[in-house]
Amino acid sequence: MDNIRNFVIISHVDHGKSTLADRFLELTGTVDSQKMRPQYLDMMDLEREKGITIKMQPVRMNYTLNAIPYILNLIDTPGHIDFSYEVSRSLSAVEGAILLVDATKGIQAQTIGNLELAKNQGLVIIPAINKIDLPQARIEETEKEVSDLLSIDPREIIKISAKCGTNIEKILQAIIKKIPPPSLARSSNDIFRALIFDSKYDSYKGIIAYCRIFDGEIKEGEKIYLIQGEVEGEAKEVGVFSPELTPRKTLKAGEIGYIATGIKEPGKLMVGDTIISLKLKAQSSKLKSEISNLVLPGYKEPKPMVFLSIYPENSDDFDLLKEALGKLKLNDAALVFKPELREGLGRGFQCGFLGVLHAEIIAERLKREFGLGLVLSTPSVVYKVITRAQKDFLIYTPQDFPKDLTKIKEIQECWARLRILTPLNYLGKVSELLESIESQHIETRYLGVEKAELIYETPLREIITKNLYDKLKGTSQGFASMNYEILDKNLLAFGQARLPSPAAQQAFGQGTDIYWRTVNLVKLEILILGKKEETLSKIVPEKEAYKEGKRMVEKLKEVLPHQLFSVPLQAVVGGKIIARETIRARGRDVIAPLYGGDYTRKRKLLERQKKGKKELKEKGRIRIPPEVYLKILG
Repeated sequence: MDNIRNFVIISHVDHGKSTLADRFLELTGTVDSQKMRPQYLDMMDLEREKGITIKMQPVRMNYTLNAIPYILNLIDTPGHIDFSYEVSRSLSAVEGAILLVDATKGIQAQTIGNLELAKNQGLVIIPAINKIDLPQARIEETEKEVSDLLSIDPREIIKISAKCGTNIEKILQAIIKKIPPPSLARSSNDIFRALIFDSKYDSYKGIIAYCRIFDGEIKEGEKIYLIQGEVEGEAKEVGVFSPELTPRKTLKAGEIGYIATGIKEPGKLMVGDTIISLKLKAQSSKLKSEISNLVLPGYKEPKPMVFLSIYPENSDDFDLLKEALGKLKLNDAALVFKPELREGLGRGFQCGFLGVLHAEIIAERLKREFGLGLVLSTPSVVYKVITRAQKDFLIYTPQDFPKDLTKIKEIQECWARLRILTPLNYLGKVSELLESIESQHIETRYLGVEKAELIYETPLREIITKNLYDKLKGTSQGFASMNYEILDKNLLAFGQARLPSPAAQQAFGQGTDIYWRTVNLVKLEILILGKKEETLSKIVPEKEAYKEGKRMVEKLKEVLPHQLFSVPLQAVVGGKIIARETIRARGRDVIAPLYGGDYTRKRKLLERQKKGKKELKEKGRIRIPPEVYLKILG
């Protein structure tokens, strides 16, 4: 136990976490030099293509310092804002964190967000400045930013180049010296308890639970019990991450490893659950209250904020889609889904995500890993409806939007606290961008002489449905960064309740509900050939309905395939057409074979063509290809 160190690497996206992990693997000899490749811990092809870490990945390394062997358990975490829940899940399993900052960019919004999560867990923070080898590196300025942020002496910050391998051993030595070994919490019975922080499905071994062992030990073949899932299993295999799954005879307290549970039903195992030995459960009273005392303090699962519907292209693939979503949920705690039936599309699922990128990644994994063709609806955030009878309910997708508005007292939306860090050179452009959306300025802070932090309160829909992240990157040429926290006391963001800032309370008044605020919303529907396409429906503010409706029908006119007949496209709100476009019929020159002769022959062919197109238009139905939905969403 004294020679074990458990830690994570946290930072903003693209600050060098995966490259630093590569150097750790090389220095400790965990991966053979012939097998080594860049971003080794990014196991998914999708991660390599996008150049970002999507899934946390644990690895066990052996390192010797002063002739004493140590076990270093690293969990590599993502940096993008949509995957912050991955960071929060890994923090429960470790005692320390390396805070990595890019010397060319300095402190970024997600750097602060992840640091707050680590501090809330009471982790030891080891600060490091990366990319000092680059000519544009601002080492002294970044050092001052980090020291001010952590209130430490600048000499405590380790300056490294993960690419060149500079000072990497200093970080390994700091991990051993500063991060405490796992604390002992064993009872007199030497009980076994482990916290599940991730999982994946194996068709032979069942669900494989990624665990941090807090008490006792577990051996292969022992019976286990999941407290929250209330299900029994068997440790068919136990082992560690090297980083591939490597079987071991025993896992002991303080270690991070995996347990192949033999459970084949994905819904039975939940991330955050506590595993105990079955004999311990038998020794305890059958009362749930006594067993619940054994539950390890984990973390709350994040609540999804973005909702859309997913349907299989082939209706026969519904069961395959259900099975695929169940398997993906095993290692993605933020994914939620429930079945729904819709006319024209058949059976599908209403799914919830933490952000648009999160939804995009899940859709891509469904296609690649399970070979599914998908039809996606437009994304929507969650809203709250309050009836005149003083009852309230949540609406997640446009299909949940109330039909009888006379019974509705008001509709409310969730707000978020938006934190943006930008160089002063782009402060004006970033401020213009924020003024172009519905928002309330709360505070502006200056970090050093080159950077400013803007704090705004804004509706969640402005962040999610308008691609604010991409617009911010475009406006600032990639130098500005953002992070946001949900201000709702019921819907928890990243597993923790986020209370509004004092400035927000002062701005909106103590008696105002600053979690949910009233908004005037309408349901925008799209008609193609006079038939409603439910998957293209959106919930939008009334003042933006015409602009959004016009945009959608114009975009549809561009991307929909031309037909042999004209196709009207209409945007409708409350039965009233607010925008229209028409796709012209694909022409065919039926009189081309004719030459000379009486004009009536040509007229006869033209009339016959006109009649045929009219019949086609009356009988026809447009099938919208999946790529059209993706272009509309983009």
